[in-house]
Amino acid sequence: MLTYFIKEYAIRKSLIAHVNERSSHVTPTPHGGGVAIAITWFVGLIYLYANNQIEQNFFYALMFGVIISVISYLDDLYELPPKIRIFVQSGVALGGLYVLGGLHGIDFGFFSVDNQIIVNMFAFLLIIWFINLYNFLDGIDGYAGSEAIFLSIAGFLFFGGNHFILLAVAVLGFLFWNWHKAKIFMGDVGSTLLGYTVAIFTIYYANQNTINLWIWVTLFALFWFDATITLFRRYKSGEKLYQAHKKHAYQRLVQLGWSHKRVVLWSIIINTIVFSFVYIFSAWIALPAVIAMQFYIVKYIDGQTKSN
Repeated sequence: MLTYFIKEYAIRKSLIAHVNERSSHVTPTPHGGGVAIAITWFVGLIYLYANNQIEQNFFYALMFGVIISVISYLDDLYELPPKIRIFVQSGVALGGLYVLGGLHGIDFGFFSVDNQIIVNMFAFLLIIWFINLYNFLDGIDGYAGSEAIFLSIAGFLFFGGNHFILLAVAVLGFLFWNWHKAKIFMGDVGSTLLGYTVAIFTIYYANQNTINLWIWVTLFALFWFDATITLFRRYKSGEKLYQAHKKHAYQRLVQLGWSHKRVVLWSIIINTIVFSFVYIFSAWIALPAVIAMQFYIVKYIDGQTKSN
């Protein structure tokens, strides 16, 4: 219901995402649907906290996402300078880490890193990267929303907790209007919030058991792998990293003629395989297997691109 009213408001106020060089859509479409996700999510979190269904430090860390949502919505409306965005993201990352008590350590299997400066520098960068990469990967109908629902379901099956159900339902309400064909886009207000939330999930559960860090990294591999390898390849080719582009794997598939629906359905299949790897095997085995699988996918896309 919220998404519907936001959609109608965006149309009346001409809050429209126009087609540009980074777009994978061909018609101007209302944006800001992530506001509905944010409102539902934060109201639901307050309800869970009031009923003692979520720990205090976890609740406060997630509620720092309010700041990300507000600034990102302003960015959707007015295109804030990058320095303001990164300043706010850094502040929120530090605040979230502080209330969680930081990341306690990183276990690499053969050795562990417990130095709090190194560990929390890693955690800080992880939050910033997750916020931005989720924004990068929000480019076609249903893609960012379906990823959030997958992570919510996977998180619930691994760890339990009504906050996962809450997030899945909040995103599903938006996805009803975003799939397919999208009648409204999520906007930065939704994508950056989801990236931040996944980062907080990762750190919170890693503090309960160090192996959980790698479980979350593996479950989220579809997004972070695409964003990271694309950034690296653009850097190697001497491109300006701040310029808009359409070189992520999912964007290149669309350029090859794949429909948005087909890309999202295949992402669901890949995520199902990823979940199975993590569930059946340990994260130590699953993560290398998932990375190898995604290298193969990128190589396949490269080959299809060259042949066309």
